[in-house]
Amino acid sequence: MPKNLSKTQAAFERAKEVLQLGVSSTVRYWGDDTPVIERGEGAYIWDLDGNRYIDYRLAFGPIILGHAHPQVNQRVADQLAQGTLYAHTHMLEVEVAERIVRMCPGVEKVRFANSGTEATMHALRIARGFTGRERYIKFEGQYHGLHDAVMWSTGSATGRVLGLPHNPIPVASSAGMPRGTIQYISVVQYNDVETVERVAREQWNDLAAIIVEPILANGGYVMPEPGFLEQLRKLCDEYGIVLIFDEVKTGFRIAKGGAAEHFGVTGDLMCYAKSIANGFPLAAIGGRAEVMEVVRPGGVWHGGTYAGNAVGTAAAAVTLEMLETTDALETIKQRGARLMSGIGDVLTEAGIEHVMTGHPAMFSFVVGRGDPVRNYRDVAESDMELYGRIGRRMHELGVAYEADPRDGWFLCAALSEADVDETLNRFNDAVESVK
Repeated sequence: MPKNLSKTQAAFERAKEVLQLGVSSTVRYWGDDTPVIERGEGAYIWDLDGNRYIDYRLAFGPIILGHAHPQVNQRVADQLAQGTLYAHTHMLEVEVAERIVRMCPGVEKVRFANSGTEATMHALRIARGFTGRERYIKFEGQYHGLHDAVMWSTGSATGRVLGLPHNPIPVASSAGMPRGTIQYISVVQYNDVETVERVAREQWNDLAAIIVEPILANGGYVMPEPGFLEQLRKLCDEYGIVLIFDEVKTGFRIAKGGAAEHFGVTGDLMCYAKSIANGFPLAAIGGRAEVMEVVRPGGVWHGGTYAGNAVGTAAAAVTLEMLETTDALETIKQRGARLMSGIGDVLTEAGIEHVMTGHPAMFSFVVGRGDPVRNYRDVAESDMELYGRIGRRMHELGVAYEADPRDGWFLCAALSEADVDETLNRFNDAVESVK
């Protein structure tokens, strides 16, 4: 039976009167079917008509413990009674920074920001200040936020305009970007060690940074091949380049110390955001003390009125404590492994070629191909139309995830075994209905 969406649809029409497209982030726009959410609790969200969804979008990843987590909310409420923002350092900043340094390999000093976009923007500036160079390498399909320097060849680009595999063309991801920005960027395919080495040899004297998501997240959750991250580390050491790990998604999710712990390779700078505070606005840049030392008066400028705000750091204090001291991430990993296995079984039984990608805490899959997925182009050439039809049907059945293989499934610690069972049953129903 179709869901009643009358209140939700009416609310969206109202939103369009005052919000451009009815949303505050363009990726939330689904056309006339754009959801309007009333509340979230644990692993679920509800729309204005009371329809419940098992939530695998989780606000694009931040909700690591579950919506409206009582311990996080209580700590924030306690802090609200003491103030939200000061023009001075406060002890929550110190405590959270100490925990990040303890949890994350390679981090010796920390600065706070408010979003992943801010974190990567400041990290690039720090790298330029430290090296005295200006250029940087980014990888095709990867997303590092909404500032002009990195909005090139993201997961919104199609394979037809990306150029030759060994010599990709930087493709702007938005109108309004200064054309001059392109002079500072070299785009390389993910997992292409040979091309990275060539570009590093040719440009090292003006190459400030290599910025990389250790897992190619917004491009299909492609895993690094053995030796890829290690080679990036080696090249950066050899040529004096700053290696920036964009851990906005992997940080505090795939391991307590993020990708640096999981893969055993550290960046010179690491950027954290989504899982750090269970949905409250906070981000961090952390790294080697030698690199971070350039942030100082007369050196690299970093700031922000809301950077290190007491609300975000209060939420982070509880979130990171729970991630460090409980088995929350192990629970997420186990649930995710069941989902990945079960989804694969359903697709195999249905005779649909597919490849599972990513880590159990954040994964995706592609359909219409059975070969291993190495880079963004492999994902872009899959059957995204079929993936989307399955995803839209899943939403109708009460399971919410992004209906595009380039963005993935996120899991939270509140997800139960019963939720996994329900998801797999619904997935089987969805595949049968669209096959």
